[in-house]
Amino acid sequence: MTAIVRSSFPAESLPLLFIHKNIPMVTALPKPAPQPGDSAIKTAIEENLLSPRFYITDFDKAASLDLSLEAEGLQAMLEEMRADYNRHHFIRDDSFKQAWDHIQGEERQAFIDYLERSCVSEFSGFLLFKELSRKLKGRSPLLSEMFHLMARDEARHAGFLNKCMQDFNISLDLAKLTQNRTYTFFPVEWIVYAVYLSEKIGYWRYILIYRHLKQHPEHRFYPLFNYFESWCQDENRHGDIFKALVRSQPHMWDTWKGRLWSRFFLLSVFATHSLTVHERAKFYEMLGLNATEFDTEVVRQTNNTAARAFPVYLNVDHPQFFPRLERAAARNLKIKQVMDSSTPNWLKQIRKVPLVLGIAGDLLRLYLIKPLNAEALRGTVR
Repeated sequence: MTAIVRSSFPAESLPLLFIHKNIPMVTALPKPAPQPGDSAIKTAIEENLLSPRFYITDFDKAASLDLSLEAEGLQAMLEEMRADYNRHHFIRDDSFKQAWDHIQGEERQAFIDYLERSCVSEFSGFLLFKELSRKLKGRSPLLSEMFHLMARDEARHAGFLNKCMQDFNISLDLAKLTQNRTYTFFPVEWIVYAVYLSEKIGYWRYILIYRHLKQHPEHRFYPLFNYFESWCQDENRHGDIFKALVRSQPHMWDTWKGRLWSRFFLLSVFATHSLTVHERAKFYEMLGLNATEFDTEVVRQTNNTAARAFPVYLNVDHPQFFPRLERAAARNLKIKQVMDSSTPNWLKQIRKVPLVLGIAGDLLRLYLIKPLNAEALRGTVR
């Protein structure tokens, strides 16, 4: 049996063959009602290397996880989730009640793209948690309720973002969107690694943008960003839950395989983040941020945070680390230019090959950089 999962990195970034299946979906958020001035309700998004993905996993194995090593911590986190600190947070205030036609051209498209991909990512998280909650009910009560409460949070996020999109005369039909997508199989362990990093990197992205705009309010061009401080706490709480799941499974951190997979997922998530941020440089420019500097800080902070869960973390201070990430991002932009050109498709594919190989080579070199031992820091204050 299977459940649905989101990931912050694409299937194409993995050097493995995965199984693709179409599976029944849970009932999703209601179809967004058209608003005055709406010009489009989308039922699909453009698919490329960096598009948010949906995954499936082994449900029976998820239900059989032994949580005894982290039972006390998980119970405490469940009580915190029940408190629902953000239950009154995701309500649009009067600052949204205005026209946004002054955001035009490349800037408007960059922001819509950000909203769209963020909404799909949050909605895929809702699907994951809702499905796991439903299928673990009666088999793993603590996890079932935990996933139910996390689904609540993700639904709020996705709904709020979709409402923001309507301010720009577009919205997503999330129910139909799920029917048009392909799902990739991930083992349970990969899901735990990937979702932990997805939530924690999300926390750092939100909080760093919020702090920057608090210091530079002249760049706060839309009221969505006022919500990021409390929003990021949802991401942080979810990440802490998945941290407990990592630590509850010794084979995920106390074996040589666990160390190799930790390195792999760290690098996969960081590489995808770098490529995505540089592809959206215009959006970060609108916020008054330098895309490269923002990417570097998010990766550094997330890497340090991951040391609390994973057995190893990456040596981001190695002199080749960020230059190779930036080179991979630059090559990805060149691939986009090639694919957007009017060149015949067969010639596009030929021109893309050396760029793809260059990205793969840089990522392989980064993976081979010796990681740092996080277990040696366990119990210390960082």
